[in-house]
Amino acid sequence: MTGRSDNEESFVESGDTALTPGAFDRLESLFGPIDDQLAQQYPGDRIGGQPSHTVYVSASDASADVPALWGAAALAILDAHPDAFAELDTADASALVRDRLNSAPIQDLRFDFEDGYGWRSDAVEDRHATAAGAALSALAKDPAGPTWLGIRAKGLAAHERRRGIRTLELVLDGAGGVPDGFVFTVPKLRAVDQVAAVVALCEELERAHGLPDRALRFELQIESPQAVIGADGTTTLARAITRSDGRCTSLHYGTYDYSAACGITSAQQSLAHPVADHAKNVMLVAAAQTGVWVCDGSTQVVPTGDAEQVAVSARRHFELVTRSLERGFYQGWDMHPGHLVTRWLATFGFFRHAMPVAAARLGSYLDRQGGAVMDEPATAQALAGVLVRGLDSGAFGISELQDVASAIDRDVLRGLLDRSVTVPLG
Repeated sequence: MTGRSDNEESFVESGDTALTPGAFDRLESLFGPIDDQLAQQYPGDRIGGQPSHTVYVSASDASADVPALWGAAALAILDAHPDAFAELDTADASALVRDRLNSAPIQDLRFDFEDGYGWRSDAVEDRHATAAGAALSALAKDPAGPTWLGIRAKGLAAHERRRGIRTLELVLDGAGGVPDGFVFTVPKLRAVDQVAAVVALCEELERAHGLPDRALRFELQIESPQAVIGADGTTTLARAITRSDGRCTSLHYGTYDYSAACGITSAQQSLAHPVADHAKNVMLVAAAQTGVWVCDGSTQVVPTGDAEQVAVSARRHFELVTRSLERGFYQGWDMHPGHLVTRWLATFGFFRHAMPVAAARLGSYLDRQGGAVMDEPATAQALAGVLVRGLDSGAFGISELQDVASAIDRDVLRGLLDRSVTVPLG
């Protein structure tokens, strides 16, 4: 055989192989099921639509006004400490940040009934759950509201799961169904079989409440070492994604529960600690090419206090967000309105700095000019991913992108990211 690059069918028909049709039939009978399984388990990365952050708010404060209140509070912090935030603006993004805080400050919102809520009487939680559902329904109908929204109910352990299920039911009842973009967080995953049980819960809720099939989706929160490495030595996360029946949208890292479970003292618990990096890297690898997003965790350091304290905490959050972006984590938690300022400063800065180089390289790839770096198709996909994420975040617009490479538009980017589509070159 000569190893030609012709179409497989014409190559076989050319007579350049000694293998018989029966031999190819045998090989295809072996390869075909493997191809189907790989296509099902690894459909490809879901690039486009991922929020830059998730905001967690106690369910006791659930209201359709949360985004506007957080945006106003973030602007007040920005205006009270302009110098602290100006020092962090390396990409001339302050106007974009201000526009974002005024118009659509939150992309993804969770009303929290777990650690951020605590234990309250059943009557109180019932009331909060119904109110949270109504607020989510109103936000889903607001064009400027979060694209993604939902709740974090109590966990899967025996002492709390019935309370968590009741809360989820009441939220759906209060919302009048499943709001657009709704997802619920499953905290403290510890075993693969728990995921199969959550899938069964979704099916039972859809049946009991007359919801469309597969209407419910969830995200898994990684807060325990057992979620990363199971008792049998296998990677729990990879198996959990497979068992999720396509309902799992993302994996979220829980900074403090995970660090504490690994024996890290409170003073050293951080998104940047080595145990955090290990867990998140396993998350990233397990989710790769599955269509499941990965979300970094939170920091408990918030920009409050005097000017120096605000400046220090703002820089810390800015650097943590930038660090996460550099390592391939394009989403993280925000726990305070002040985090919105540094979240958007860091996100816009990261993508605005990346865009000129990525666009130029991708333009050269499309033109077959090569440039200083000769990129291959996989790299072109990665460059397209950077540009799509930058566009989605609002860091730049399509006109700014085309000022660098006029041949690039949304259709071209989608074609590069879709392995089944051929993008013409030259």
